[in-house]
Amino acid sequence: MLDLKTDTARATTAALRYMTGFGNEHVTEATPGALPEGHNSPQRPPLGLYPELLSGTAFTAPRHENRRTWLYRIRPSAMHPRFDRLADGLLRSGPFDEADTPPNRLRWDPLPMLDRPTDFLDGLATMAGNGDAAGQTGSAIHIYRANQSMTGRVFANHDGELLIVPQLGGLRLFTELGIVHIEPGEIAVIPRAIKFRVEIAGEAARGYICENFGAMFRLPELGPIGSNGLANARDFQTPVAAYDDPDRPTQVIVKFLGKLWSASYPHNPIDVVAWHGNLAPYKYDLARFMAINTVTYDHADPSINTVLTSPATRAGTANVDFVIFPPRWMVAEHTFRPPWFHRNVMSEFMGLVRGTYDAKAEGFVPGGASLHNCMSAHGPDNATFERASAEKLEPRYLADTLAFMFESSFVYRPTKFALSSPQRQADYDSCWAGFQNLFAKSKR
Repeated sequence: MLDLKTDTARATTAALRYMTGFGNEHVTEATPGALPEGHNSPQRPPLGLYPELLSGTAFTAPRHENRRTWLYRIRPSAMHPRFDRLADGLLRSGPFDEADTPPNRLRWDPLPMLDRPTDFLDGLATMAGNGDAAGQTGSAIHIYRANQSMTGRVFANHDGELLIVPQLGGLRLFTELGIVHIEPGEIAVIPRAIKFRVEIAGEAARGYICENFGAMFRLPELGPIGSNGLANARDFQTPVAAYDDPDRPTQVIVKFLGKLWSASYPHNPIDVVAWHGNLAPYKYDLARFMAINTVTYDHADPSINTVLTSPATRAGTANVDFVIFPPRWMVAEHTFRPPWFHRNVMSEFMGLVRGTYDAKAEGFVPGGASLHNCMSAHGPDNATFERASAEKLEPRYLADTLAFMFESSFVYRPTKFALSSPQRQADYDSCWAGFQNLFAKSKR
């Protein structure tokens, strides 16, 4: 028989415990004896729990891609009333055609905290996206802002997995499969349809979210890098089983085909007592990323900074990549060390967690964002170009920085909110103004 009187103590302890390894088969139980031995769905499961299979991929997906987990819960997920439509607020989804997408380079100051009580869900604002949840391709980019914890309700995104990047304040994610705590400098991924609620660790929290409609995030192939490097599988952490008060009435909010729906459950669906499988939330400390850089000359392609990738159907392209620019040594000789001027077939949405970004001297601050779409010309601003062209090339450690990029082979279409936001920098193009005709000067 389950001891429900110690839920809070058990959850608090579990919050500090993780299992390691990316995509590993894990086995965990919050109450000893909750997992059946030898098979998945016995006639009489232990402790009166209900077995349930959660499939993140098709049953017949190749073994190396197949993701599924068996849950043993206090009540089956099927036990719920009907869902009714709920206002979407500033949350948007595909086909992302509510506004014309300009070829312009875009940049935003940090979105301010709201002056009303706002939890993680109410504070979501969509900045851009591509593809479509119904077609299971593309991704959406959101900013979250919160000044209070979610109470009495949980959220489940049926459209895709959520990659959460905190910029201000910590988050404690109470998921069906356990508890994940993340701070700025860490990330968490919540698989599709897993229910969770969010507690903020301080007075306020803000950060970025990549909602991935396509193939699940995975570690990138290493190719000539070899068998080690970038984000190592051993450093990813998955929570042990933990559950909430199972008898607490709870509002469950679901995102389905881009719309929010709500149902009032007479119980709490965060009630999984044990589970085994390879589909679960996970976290990763970006400080553990093994950065690779040139030790001779030139600035390497940003693909060497890929933490996670969701591949597209065309070989060698990404539905969405998660790329970081962490603290690292710069040692290249005879080299312009910041990123070069470039026009890419990939579209780049950037955010800054802390410090400064080495390609922009000013204007790009923590909590801000920029969007450089397909074939949009960009690179270092004028001030950065002049500094980097004249500086003495000595080994230098970039310490005060953590930038990242959501990069996609599909164009990111900004929302009406993003295009009309007061935080959009109307003069962004001016950072590339004033470059001199050095060619003419060189011929004098």
